[in-house]
Amino acid sequence: MKRLLLFSAASVCLLVPLACDIGKTVNQISAETVMVGTMLSTPDVSFSPEAVAGLDGGVQTDGGQSSIVIPGQTAALVFLGTRKGENSTPEGLTGATVTLQVNGTQKVNLSADGSGSYSRSNNSDSTLKYQDGATYEFIADHQGEHYVGQVKDAPAQESIPALHPNGLVVRKAANTEFSFDRGDVPQGQDRTLGFVTVVPVSDSGQQGQPTYTNAPKAPLDFLKLVAVPTEWREKHVVIPGTAFPMPNQTYLVIFQAVRLGGPESDNLFLGSALLAGTADVGVVRTY
Repeated sequence: MKRLLLFSAASVCLLVPLACDIGKTVNQISAETVMVGTMLSTPDVSFSPEAVAGLDGGVQTDGGQSSIVIPGQTAALVFLGTRKGENSTPEGLTGATVTLQVNGTQKVNLSADGSGSYSRSNNSDSTLKYQDGATYEFIADHQGEHYVGQVKDAPAQESIPALHPNGLVVRKAANTEFSFDRGDVPQGQDRTLGFVTVVPVSDSGQQGQPTYTNAPKAPLDFLKLVAVPTEWREKHVVIPGTAFPMPNQTYLVIFQAVRLGGPESDNLFLGSALLAGTADVGVVRTY
């Protein structure tokens, strides 16, 4: 993996030499501290269990249908670790002070979760809000060292019309794939990364364990994403049929458009992955 990241760094400097601080890049290649930081948001999702199931029931006394609202969530997560050897899994660093800074001013402190992980969500801090176009800095102080990772121009929500056919739910057979195309990207811009997660949800709004995701999970997966992000930038997105295993089941399809940033301070490993993004969510009902 290290060789791949070295090749990636060299390629960037060759293609855009004026944008590459050679000294800083050399320091980041040899740095042993690695950071993975994410600032991700999902919107509220509202649906009527009866309408989703194609039933006529569920009408309330005021003439409306019963409705379930699944609250949106905004969460900031940071993993701070040290890498030893070319292919080893990063070892988490505990005891750090970690903050998320928005546009160089507003700061949110992240709580230690253990094993080098730190987090904060809007469930515990209502001031944590996702902002389109913002610059997010992930800042960690550990044993006298100051580490900074950054994502610039956090993307706006990317609308996926296929998730909202005529403003309604998607109806499809269980165990069949679901695919869609992302919109065109303005000339001269890179497509954001696209993470997809499928989650079953009950008629009471209780969410189960994801049946599918293409998002990285472990810190090492995020480091590999930095080197080869092509898979997540495809225009055509295919969700396998195994993501929808049960008939007569409601699923949420969460599509997260994510901007990839990187290390800002030269004491962070070049392969550190910093991401910010927000989601479009569709409701799928199987038969």
